[in-house]
Amino acid sequence: MNGAESLVKTMLASGVDVCFANPGTSEMHFVAALDSHPDMRCILCLFEGGTSGAADGYYRMSGRVAATMLHLAPGFGNAFSNLHNARKAGSGVLNVMGDHATYHLKHDSPLKGDTEGVSQAISHWTRSSLSSADVASDGADAIRAARAKGGQIATLILPADTAWGDGAAPVTAASAPPLHRPSEADLDA
Repeated sequence: MNGAESLVKTMLASGVDVCFANPGTSEMHFVAALDSHPDMRCILCLFEGGTSGAADGYYRMSGRVAATMLHLAPGFGNAFSNLHNARKAGSGVLNVMGDHATYHLKHDSPLKGDTEGVSQAISHWTRSSLSSADVASDGADAIRAARAKGGQIATLILPADTAWGDGAAPVTAASAPPLHRPSEADLDA
């Protein structure tokens, strides 16, 4: 099982079974993993803004976290405005942002961007998987973060080599901590 497959299995084990996708070349192993699991509903979107808007709408209608698949920093940038709306609405969205292979980043290719920087500008939680063995646990942490506080934006950056390398066993995301609710007495006071 490669890193991408471990991520899809982690998502499914954790109750995330919808992914709105606008993939590029660096996400092909993740696309293959999504395609090999018929219980994962993958919906191809023609523009990243539609992808993030659909994930936000899905959360608002169902109360369940949906995933997005976005291509590198430029694609994530195209999704930014609807992620802003999702953040303000308290929607739970799990973004999986592809990136170049870790050993290729030094070449500063035309699509290379500050993936962590663009993510941190809108996401409550951001992590870049450092190895294919980390992808499943990083994915579980991202799902937990997306469910926290009633819904947040969580972004997992998936470099291509972490998607195609040997992955670890799937992980089930821990439940989000319960929301603090004031008591009736506190409200009356």
